[in-house]
Amino acid sequence: MAQDYAKIAHEVLEAVGGKENVNSATNCMTRLRLTVADQSKVDMDAIKKINGVLGAQWSGAQLQVIIGQSVPKVLAEFCKESGVAAGTPVDENLDAPKEKLTAKGVLNKIMDFMSGSMTPLIPLLMGSGLFRTIAVIIGPLMLGLVTEEDPAYIFFYTTLFEAGMYFMPIYLGYTSAKKMGASPVLGMLLGGVLIAPSIISAAGADGSGIISVYGIQIQARNYSQTVLPIMLTTPVLYVVEKWFKKVIPDTLSTIFTPFFTLAVVIPIELIALAPLGNFLGQGIAAGLFFLANLGGLGSMIFRGIIGAFWQLFVIFGMHMPIILLAQVEIIQTGYDPIVFVSTNCAMFAVWGCAIGAFLRCKGDQKSLCGGYLIAALAGGVTEPTLFGLLMKYRRTMLGMFIGGAAGAIVSGLFSVTYYISGGGTNFTVFLNYLQGGTGNLVGAVVGCVVSVVVAAIVVFLTGFSKDELEAMKEE
Repeated sequence: MAQDYAKIAHEVLEAVGGKENVNSATNCMTRLRLTVADQSKVDMDAIKKINGVLGAQWSGAQLQVIIGQSVPKVLAEFCKESGVAAGTPVDENLDAPKEKLTAKGVLNKIMDFMSGSMTPLIPLLMGSGLFRTIAVIIGPLMLGLVTEEDPAYIFFYTTLFEAGMYFMPIYLGYTSAKKMGASPVLGMLLGGVLIAPSIISAAGADGSGIISVYGIQIQARNYSQTVLPIMLTTPVLYVVEKWFKKVIPDTLSTIFTPFFTLAVVIPIELIALAPLGNFLGQGIAAGLFFLANLGGLGSMIFRGIIGAFWQLFVIFGMHMPIILLAQVEIIQTGYDPIVFVSTNCAMFAVWGCAIGAFLRCKGDQKSLCGGYLIAALAGGVTEPTLFGLLMKYRRTMLGMFIGGAAGAIVSGLFSVTYYISGGGTNFTVFLNYLQGGTGNLVGAVVGCVVSVVVAAIVVFLTGFSKDELEAMKEE
């Protein structure tokens, strides 16, 4: 039976305290992500009982309602009824209690800003990545249908991929400014400044060129395919633009507010924020690569921890710092050798738990597990298995822990690398490994199969007590 997305959205809106209590709404791959003015008005129990909702949890100040792959349709209905634009924050309720400024609160706001800025770009990353994947499949690394000099190969591998990745500062300038509440087009312009041809040309191949900003000589840099330089700039854009809107008369604001705003923000961006963001981005990538290349026991322990406990991090909302760091790395470099590789093994371990439970369970629970598996394979949604199986029968988590860790470690032994591509979170995830060639794909398949098989065996053998199995027969 088809889901009634409008009904789901209506019931969620009522359970979170109505449209007056909603500050912003956006979504990721499977979750409706909301910020509210007053958290005490949110009825978590009511949300979890809504037909079509798989679960709900707080992640810092953000309410995450787990919907599944249909979440964009629910978001559209939610925004239609609440009047909140998707991904756009509205003014806070001035009557709501002021949140105390704490280190945790600041970190949560930073995570929310980064997530809300980068999530809308997922289709762009997947689309441009898939073009390069097609080139790899038909190119010399795999099928050998075309050479590297073939115009079709160049068009798919370079041109279309660069269209998505090279202009990343402009795309992020739009989404991050929109998330902050600043003018998105000014955010785009500030992103464009970072990759203006004159600056790219001045930077040169070795990045040793010099440019003049208001008479100040600074080193020119190539900021194409970067994340943090523009994301550090748009909060400053928001503050400066807001101030000029306040002091400039309305009759002159249309012309002079953007002009004076840019006149102030651009030198701050080029002289301070962009170099700092570039340094931090390179540091994040270097740190993750260091962990991946650490070798020996240290690297395997790190991989094993992510593979084993990643889904718990997700359940308790502790995954965002790790995933955002990995997203910065993969956008800047185009690949990731550790985090996404390990989290995919964790995902496959959940699939294995569903398989093991399906083979072991009786009655209605067996049918439910079959549904969980179909949802995972076809839609890439692990939440039904997590909340319907693992959280209900806690012993099955052992399969997830052991299977996820085993697969992640095996993937590390094969030096598997994850690339930006068009693979989703279902069986098409293997598209994300094709750019590394046949060997990389084989290593990824082996690691994921290990996760599935080990998890299924552990759950089949130890996942349920005799009492639980007997209770299933009576259902």
